[in-house]
Parts: sequence; structure tokens; C-alpha cells
Amino acid sequence: MQSIKRVLITKAAKEVIDILQKRFNSELMFHQSGGCCDGSSPMCFEKGDFKVGSQDIWLGEVYDCDFFISADQFEYWKHTQLTLDVVPGRGSSFSIEIPMGVRFMIRSKLFTSEELENLSPIMTGEEKLREN
Repeated sequence: MQSIKRVLITKAAKEVIDILQKRFNSELMFHQSGGCCDGSSPMCFEKGDFKVGSQDIWLGEVYDCDFFISADQFEYWKHTQLTLDVVPGRGSSFSIEIPMGVRFMIRSKLFTSEELENLSPIMTGEEKLREN
């Protein structure tokens, strides 16, 4: 049985990522925090522009982009599958899609008992950096 992904993505979010990758000519990454500046919205950065460490959890890749979450936020959401989506409107974060008049957002669903037993592995941001 294939492991269950912790992060999924919508077609609309993929389209925005394609535009951003062309505009910045760079790989992208996401970070979901629980703090200020639209903390409920994941922030998109050029890969490496947001420094991750031992207090960040790598949930996996979504559309070839690393997706991290703060350790505190992960404790609240570790039982949910996240889906990266995009909606019209301006967020109040430092995320690079904001000038486009859209913002990334997370939709979530609780994992079933069976899914919880077969989740894809996680690692700290520090471990992910050492892997690269």
C-alpha cells in the first residue's frame, strides 16, 4: 500500500505556482505557521528565502515544492490532510503571490484511522536541509 500524502494541491494552486516559477525563475517552497501575518495561510517563497530549522516540520513535496509547517502548528494539524488551494483576494503576509491579487490557503480533512497508520514520513527542517 502506498503511503498517504500529508499535503495535496488543487489545479488552481498548480496554475499559480507555474506563473510564479516563470516569473521568479526559481524553485518555490511553502511554510505554514500559526503566527501573525495571515498565519492561517501558507506562505510561498523562493526556495531558500525562508530559513527552516529544528522547529519546522517538512510534510513532503507538493507540485515539486517543499512544504513545511511550524512544529507548534503541526501539533494541532497532525491528524489532518492539507490541500493547498488559492483564492481571490490579498493576504497580509510576505508570500510572493500577494501582488497577483490571490492568496494561497489551506483546506483540511481529518485522516481516517486507516490513513493515520500509513502516513508519509516527516522530518524536521534541519533534517531536510542536511538531506539536500
